[in-house]
Amino acid sequence: MSVDTSRRIVLLRHAKAEWAQESDHERPLADRGRKDAPVAGRWLAGAGLVPDLTLCSTAVRTRETWKLVVHELPQRPRTVYDERIYEASLGELIALLNETDDDVRDLLLVGHNPGVHALADALAGEAEGDLLARMNRSGFPTSAVAVLTFDGSWKSVEHGVGRLAAFWAPHA
Repeated sequence: MSVDTSRRIVLLRHAKAEWAQESDHERPLADRGRKDAPVAGRWLAGAGLVPDLTLCSTAVRTRETWKLVVHELPQRPRTVYDERIYEASLGELIALLNETDDDVRDLLLVGHNPGVHALADALAGEAEGDLLARMNRSGFPTSAVAVLTFDGSWKSVEHGVGRLAAFWAPHA
Protein backbone atom coordinates (compact mmCIF):
# COMPACT_ATOMS: atom_id res chain seq x y z
CA MET A 1 0.00 0.00 0.00
CA SER A 2 1.38 3.41 -0.95
CA VAL A 3 2.24 5.93 1.74
CA ASP A 4 -0.04 8.34 -0.14
CA THR A 5 -3.00 6.07 0.58
CA SER A 6 -6.09 7.61 2.14
CA ARG A 7 -6.44 6.29 5.70
CA ARG A 8 -8.99 6.43 8.51
CA ILE A 9 -8.52 6.69 12.23
CA VAL A 10 -11.62 5.67 14.18
CA LEU A 11 -11.54 6.75 17.82
CA LEU A 12 -13.95 5.03 20.21
CA ARG A 13 -14.29 6.02 23.83
CA HIS A 14 -15.17 3.10 26.09
CA ALA A 15 -18.81 2.67 27.13
CA LYS A 16 -20.16 3.87 30.49
CA ALA A 17 -18.36 2.19 33.39
CA GLU A 18 -19.28 1.49 37.00
CA TRP A 19 -17.84 3.56 39.81
CA ALA A 20 -17.09 0.50 41.89
CA GLN A 21 -14.65 -0.53 44.59
CA GLU A 22 -12.16 -1.86 42.03
CA SER A 23 -9.08 0.06 40.93
CA ASP A 24 -9.72 2.40 38.00
CA HIS A 25 -8.07 -0.05 35.58
CA GLU A 26 -10.41 -2.86 36.72
CA ARG A 27 -13.72 -0.95 36.51
CA PRO A 28 -16.35 -2.95 34.55
CA LEU A 29 -19.07 -1.56 32.31
CA ALA A 30 -22.29 -0.29 33.84
CA ASP A 31 -25.66 -1.53 32.57
CA ARG A 32 -25.92 1.53 30.29
CA GLY A 33 -22.46 0.77 28.90
CA ARG A 34 -23.46 -2.79 28.09
CA LYS A 35 -26.44 -1.39 26.15
CA ASP A 36 -24.57 1.45 24.39
CA ALA A 37 -21.51 -0.50 23.19
CA PRO A 38 -23.43 -2.75 20.74
CA VAL A 39 -25.24 0.35 19.43
CA ALA A 40 -21.83 1.89 18.68
CA GLY A 41 -20.86 -1.33 16.91
CA ARG A 42 -23.99 -1.22 14.78
CA TRP A 43 -23.25 2.43 13.90
CA LEU A 44 -19.71 1.49 12.83
CA ALA A 45 -20.98 -1.43 10.73
CA GLY A 46 -23.70 0.72 9.15
CA ALA A 47 -21.13 3.38 8.28
CA GLY A 48 -18.92 0.73 6.65
CA LEU A 49 -16.18 1.24 9.24
CA VAL A 50 -14.56 -2.14 9.73
CA PRO A 51 -10.94 -1.54 10.72
CA ASP A 52 -7.93 -3.53 9.55
CA LEU A 53 -6.49 -3.19 13.06
CA THR A 54 -7.91 -2.31 16.46
CA LEU A 55 -5.71 -1.00 19.25
CA CYS A 56 -7.48 -1.37 22.59
CA SER A 57 -6.52 -0.29 26.09
CA THR A 58 -6.02 -3.11 28.57
CA ALA A 59 -8.51 -1.61 31.07
CA VAL A 60 -11.50 -3.85 31.79
CA ARG A 61 -14.04 -1.28 30.53
CA THR A 62 -12.30 -0.86 27.16
CA ARG A 63 -11.90 -4.62 26.64
CA GLU A 64 -15.59 -5.18 27.53
CA THR A 65 -16.61 -2.33 25.19
CA TRP A 66 -14.62 -3.79 22.31
CA LYS A 67 -16.01 -7.28 22.89
CA LEU A 68 -19.58 -5.91 22.57
CA VAL A 69 -18.75 -3.65 19.61
CA VAL A 70 -16.91 -6.27 17.55
CA HIS A 71 -19.88 -8.68 17.68
CA GLU A 72 -21.81 -6.14 15.58
CA LEU A 73 -19.17 -5.91 12.83
CA PRO A 74 -19.30 -8.10 9.71
CA GLN A 75 -15.76 -9.34 10.37
CA ARG A 76 -13.37 -9.32 13.30
CA PRO A 77 -10.25 -7.20 12.75
CA ARG A 78 -6.85 -8.03 14.18
CA THR A 79 -6.87 -6.67 17.74
CA VAL A 80 -3.91 -5.62 19.86
CA TYR A 81 -4.40 -4.85 23.55
CA ASP A 82 -1.85 -2.22 24.55
CA GLU A 83 -1.39 -0.98 28.11
CA ARG A 84 0.14 2.25 26.79
CA ILE A 85 -3.33 3.48 25.78
CA TYR A 86 -4.51 3.52 29.41
CA GLU A 87 -3.87 7.03 30.82
CA ALA A 88 -1.94 7.98 27.65
CA SER A 89 -1.22 11.61 26.94
CA LEU A 90 -1.92 13.17 23.56
CA GLY A 91 1.74 12.86 22.59
CA GLU A 92 1.84 9.21 23.63
CA LEU A 93 -1.26 8.43 21.54
CA ILE A 94 0.22 10.14 18.47
CA ALA A 95 3.46 8.19 18.98
CA LEU A 96 1.44 4.97 19.14
CA LEU A 97 -0.31 5.82 15.85
CA ASN A 98 3.08 6.61 14.30
CA GLU A 99 4.14 2.99 15.01
CA THR A 100 1.33 1.57 12.86
CA ASP A 101 2.42 -0.43 9.83
CA ASP A 102 1.56 1.24 6.52
CA ASP A 103 -0.25 -1.93 5.41
CA VAL A 104 -3.06 -0.77 7.73
CA ARG A 105 -5.58 1.47 5.98
CA ASP A 106 -8.24 1.77 8.71
CA LEU A 107 -7.32 1.75 12.39
CA LEU A 108 -9.68 1.80 15.36
CA LEU A 109 -8.44 2.90 18.78
CA VAL A 110 -10.53 2.06 21.86
CA GLY A 111 -9.48 4.32 24.69
CA HIS A 112 -10.27 6.82 27.39
CA ASN A 113 -10.88 10.49 27.94
CA PRO A 114 -9.28 12.95 28.09
CA GLY A 115 -6.83 11.31 25.65
CA VAL A 116 -9.29 10.21 22.95
CA HIS A 117 -10.99 13.61 22.81
CA ALA A 118 -7.65 15.44 22.81
CA LEU A 119 -6.41 13.21 19.98
CA ALA A 120 -9.51 13.78 17.83
CA ASP A 121 -9.34 17.53 18.43
CA ALA A 122 -5.59 17.75 17.75
CA LEU A 123 -5.64 15.71 14.55
CA ALA A 124 -8.67 17.50 13.07
CA GLY A 125 -7.13 20.26 10.96
CA GLU A 126 -10.44 20.35 9.06
CA ALA A 127 -13.95 19.09 9.68
CA GLU A 128 -17.15 18.39 7.80
CA GLY A 129 -19.71 21.10 8.61
CA ASP A 130 -20.09 21.70 12.34
CA LEU A 131 -18.69 18.31 13.44
CA LEU A 132 -15.72 19.74 15.32
CA ALA A 133 -17.91 22.17 17.26
CA ARG A 134 -20.41 19.37 18.02
CA MET A 135 -17.65 17.06 19.21
CA ASN A 136 -16.13 19.69 21.44
CA ARG A 137 -19.50 20.75 22.87
CA SER A 138 -20.31 17.14 23.73
CA GLY A 139 -17.04 16.54 25.59
CA PHE A 140 -16.70 13.18 23.76
CA PRO A 141 -19.13 11.12 25.87
CA THR A 142 -18.85 7.41 26.57
CA SER A 143 -19.36 5.18 23.50
CA ALA A 144 -18.76 8.17 21.20
CA VAL A 145 -16.98 7.67 17.87
CA ALA A 146 -14.88 10.12 15.87
CA VAL A 147 -13.72 9.27 12.35
CA LEU A 148 -10.76 11.12 10.91
CA THR A 149 -9.27 10.75 7.45
CA PHE A 150 -5.80 11.64 6.26
CA ASP A 151 -3.46 10.90 3.36
CA GLY A 152 0.02 9.56 3.90
CA SER A 153 2.01 7.29 6.11
CA TRP A 154 1.15 6.56 9.74
CA LYS A 155 4.53 8.08 10.56
CA SER A 156 3.16 11.41 9.26
CA VAL A 157 0.30 11.56 11.79
CA GLU A 158 0.65 14.83 13.71
CA HIS A 159 -1.42 17.82 14.81
CA GLY A 160 -3.79 19.06 12.13
CA VAL A 161 -3.12 16.25 9.62
CA GLY A 162 -6.67 14.92 9.51
CA ARG A 163 -10.20 15.79 8.54
CA LEU A 164 -12.98 15.00 11.00
CA ALA A 165 -15.36 13.12 8.72
CA ALA A 166 -17.87 11.86 11.30
CA PHE A 167 -18.75 12.19 14.96
CA TRP A 168 -21.40 10.06 16.62
CA ALA A 169 -22.56 9.47 20.19
CA PRO A 170 -25.39 7.20 21.33
CA HIS A 171 -27.27 9.86 23.31
CA ALA A 172 -26.55 12.91 21.17
